[in-house]
Amino acid sequence: MRDLRPEVQAFLDRVAAFIDTEIRPNEATYAQQVEEGGRWCVPPVMEEMKAKAKAEGLWNFFLPGYEGEFGTGLSNFEYSHLAEKMGAVGIASEVFNCSAPDTGNMEVLERYGSEEQKETWLKPLLAGEIRSAFGMTEPGVASSDATNMAATAVLDGDEYVINGEKWWTSGAGDPRCKIIVFMCVTDQDPDSPRHKRHSQILVPMDSEGIEVRKMMEVFGWDDAPHGHAHLKFTNVRVPKSNMILGEGRGFEIAQGRLGPGRIHHCMRAVGLGERALQMMCERSQSRVAFGKPLSQLGGNMDIIANSRIELNMARLLTLQAAHMMDTVGNKVAASEIAQIKVIVPNIVCDVIDRAIQMHGGAGVSQVFPLARMYAGMRTLRLADGPDEVHRRSVARYELGKYSDYDKTKVESSNVSRS
Repeated sequence: MRDLRPEVQAFLDRVAAFIDTEIRPNEATYAQQVEEGGRWCVPPVMEEMKAKAKAEGLWNFFLPGYEGEFGTGLSNFEYSHLAEKMGAVGIASEVFNCSAPDTGNMEVLERYGSEEQKETWLKPLLAGEIRSAFGMTEPGVASSDATNMAATAVLDGDEYVINGEKWWTSGAGDPRCKIIVFMCVTDQDPDSPRHKRHSQILVPMDSEGIEVRKMMEVFGWDDAPHGHAHLKFTNVRVPKSNMILGEGRGFEIAQGRLGPGRIHHCMRAVGLGERALQMMCERSQSRVAFGKPLSQLGGNMDIIANSRIELNMARLLTLQAAHMMDTVGNKVAASEIAQIKVIVPNIVCDVIDRAIQMHGGAGVSQVFPLARMYAGMRTLRLADGPDEVHRRSVARYELGKYSDYDKTKVESSNVSRS
């Protein structure tokens, strides 16, 4: 593992200071403005914080190597440290224009978009003027196998005609959401290669034929004003030029998008876990039962120790994956990326659950943010692919190391045991 460059460490210190002085104190104000604005609104305090962050050059950290007006040129490894800081305060990522799904969508447009697409959609996204959504998961199929998706885009002259449904379309509830990166089937031949039948296309949110059927809830929370929408697309027409990269390239684009995204998710999760551990420790020291602080009762010392150990494991494994992406590329780092997507949300779920238990009834109430933190982290075990899919990837990679293993040795060993 390598150290941060001095200039990156200095930048990290600036981000941490901004979070502590500008964002943490405004968490309650943000929540209040969401309620007063009718949930699906743009809280004024968010736009104020964004303007301050942008003016201070604390903006768009996430595009590896992307420098200039809208970038900082950080590597995946360097950005990971910033993501951890942002993850501890839920609204921080948006303040710095580094929140999902915008980050992934901007990466797609920067890597694979045409010049026209970059001018129309990437520039205003990088400037923080609009927001975006990503439509992949569908209600009518088992989406753990993404090749099951049924939404279609059929070319009709100079336009694609889109039909189908998507849900968990993150970001679609935000009134600033102007564009959806939409995954669809463009090759209707079921005998074609499974991963060559799908494409990604840009669908403006105000297109005729898009119906918001409902906003999805996670354990009763609607995640306003961001939201996760169930959308229906009926004969939605978009220009042929909205196709990204070309027909049949959807999974190729998705793999390029999801590698960095999983690093971002996991390091934000570690930051959230650190916040939960801090709350756990503070609660265990401040509350007294049976004449002793909670920290001195039962196995609470072990609980706190295990939480620290596990969070350190999660952090180091994620940083290793980020380092490998920078040095050997996403393809070589595929197993490590899958590993963190399994273990980090599971560890952080456990840490948050322990913090809830330490807080007693208050832990599951609205008095503390722990219950909502748990809901979001539990969802991450499904987002970007469920645990089982990533475990399968890791197992297949491990088994692949032994594909040329001498079977006669196994047979000989079995005979010797009989």
